[in-house]
Amino acid sequence: MLARLLRPRLVASAHCDLPCGVYDPAQARIEAESVKAIIEKYNANEDPVFRTRALIIKEQRAELVKHHLWVLWTDYFKPPHLEAHPELHQLFWEATKLAGAAGGKGTVDVAQADELLAKIDEISKIFWATKAA
Repeated sequence: MLARLLRPRLVASAHCDLPCGVYDPAQARIEAESVKAIIEKYNANEDPVFRTRALIIKEQRAELVKHHLWVLWTDYFKPPHLEAHPELHQLFWEATKLAGAAGGKGTVDVAQADELLAKIDEISKIFWATKAA
């Protein structure tokens, strides 16, 4: 009797943790664009103090790229998305590596930043395709 009274009368389901509209790959892209801009400024400046500050800020921004990507990967994308887009796992792995120590955090190579932005664009296309479905 008690179990019947406590049982929910309405069961709801959703494909993400909160109502749609709270997730967006643009957050990762903005931070990745900052990483690229900082690398460009770093490479154009010889002042050691400026360069040190630039590296610190670049690493912080790169960490935010990883954070925003992982929020998308762990909170937004669900098994049905992976079934429809099996390349998602590899894309997220490559993008977070490009943002991490092997990329945005560990290099001052603009080409690496461009690769990161390209991976985020690929993830974004899939994200928006899932929103349209």
